[in-house]
Amino acid sequence: MAKKTSKKTSAKTSKKSASSSRSASSKSGSGIQVPLQILKSVKINAALPTRSFGSVVVFGDTQRTAAVSLIKKRLPKWQHGQLKGDKETYHYIGKKGPEWIIARKKRGGPVSHQGLLEESVYGWHRDQMGGVLSLLKAYQISDLVIEFTETSPEQELGILVGLELAHYNFKATWNQEAPSIKVHLRKKKAGDLKELAHEASLRGQGINLARHLVNLPPNVINPVSVAQFSTEIFSGQKNVTLDIWDEEKLRNEKMNLILAVGQGSETPPRLVHVKYRPPGAKGKPFALVGKGVTFDTGGLDIKPSSGMRLMKKDMGGSASVLGLVHYLIQSASPVPFDAYLAMAENSVDGKSFRPSDVIEARNGLKIEIHNTDAEGRLVLADALDVAVSQKGADEPQAVIDVATLTGACRVALGVEIGGLFGNADSLTKTIQEMSQKAGDLLWQLPLYGRYAAPMATPFADAVNAIDGFAGPITAALFLEKFVKNKPWIHLDCYCWTDKGGGAFTTTGGNGQSVQTLIEFFKNN
Repeated sequence: MAKKTSKKTSAKTSKKSASSSRSASSKSGSGIQVPLQILKSVKINAALPTRSFGSVVVFGDTQRTAAVSLIKKRLPKWQHGQLKGDKETYHYIGKKGPEWIIARKKRGGPVSHQGLLEESVYGWHRDQMGGVLSLLKAYQISDLVIEFTETSPEQELGILVGLELAHYNFKATWNQEAPSIKVHLRKKKAGDLKELAHEASLRGQGINLARHLVNLPPNVINPVSVAQFSTEIFSGQKNVTLDIWDEEKLRNEKMNLILAVGQGSETPPRLVHVKYRPPGAKGKPFALVGKGVTFDTGGLDIKPSSGMRLMKKDMGGSASVLGLVHYLIQSASPVPFDAYLAMAENSVDGKSFRPSDVIEARNGLKIEIHNTDAEGRLVLADALDVAVSQKGADEPQAVIDVATLTGACRVALGVEIGGLFGNADSLTKTIQEMSQKAGDLLWQLPLYGRYAAPMATPFADAVNAIDGFAGPITAALFLEKFVKNKPWIHLDCYCWTDKGGGAFTTTGGNGQSVQTLIEFFKNN
């Protein structure tokens, strides 16, 4: 993490927020850790290790003939049967230790969906590293040499980010165990390989941070501890202003929806605002809003036990925004932004909000509560209004929210593809293109206005949920009431991996949408 050296940076936080967060964990401070990076001290074109080591040779798309030739030299003849067919990865035990050869084939047609759901070069290479690192740990090898042969930057970045993602382990991070594997990179023309490794390390850390926040237990993660953690990592950062809104500030700002969701919990809600203004930035800032329900019982409309067990992941949207913000600040992004983490815990208590309560939102709309388990859109609604209400130089050019909003979106698209909604076609198209490039897939669903009709009620301006079909769409239509016609993107993401695969080697948080939004900001 970069040193905190800027004197210009300010961090505003209430004494109540700072003091109450000390009880959030038995560990010091927030009790939340930043995952350690395997690429932080990488060696480039250095002498090979003298002891046994793992070796990965990655070939460019035009180098398959060279790859097969190398394999023939290294494989015993009795293993040449591996060369039959169209394999793209080969693994064997060499003289110095385990070896892998990776040589992706060029893809042909036919291609559907305008290629927007095809596997990208970056994504394919990223996902190869899960198996490599898992076996390397099983072999108890402490050095890994990666050699690039006529490879593109997309291939190299994919391999290195995949290495960082595959290295993440919850228990190791929780216990702050240092990486046990040393990485050596080799390339005939090393060029900007050091810079590329640094970029991959920052990307990997941002994604892994989002994963780790989701993986942490709810007795550690709560609105106050997230606010404290944000203070720990963002205070003093260059070009950053941090502002924490406690419950008193939330009441003064008439953020009654987020207060209602959190009023049944012993841990009060928070709004974390990270403002980033790099020098020489052109254009107005982007606004990023993350749903941060740190645990969701469903409230008085309580979930069944089977539906509650994973509800520590209901803050996955805010975790992804926080991971993205960490990357953007550490990489000195030239793009200004305001990030809002809307944090609350939806608990069951005598003080919990009720079905049929009518609550006035920050923007003045009166919302009748139809279901207390549709709380995420309430938390987001007030935060969206804060984002779109900024004036002058702080007025956002566009708003992007990320949320684990509806189980129905997972039913529709599965766990690997997130739902994408937008009210500005060009922005929506760009986000979807970036998701394909990042191997972090999204698919656009419609904002079909007629589905909003059942939100009407004789007792308020709208209900917060509708029974029946099209749950992701009606949830998005509810949020649209709070964006004041600003260009707006809504991502409805699962943010969880049910079983290990690719670079995500274990069950748990996956930082869904972080890679997509990194690509968006890199190309904006």
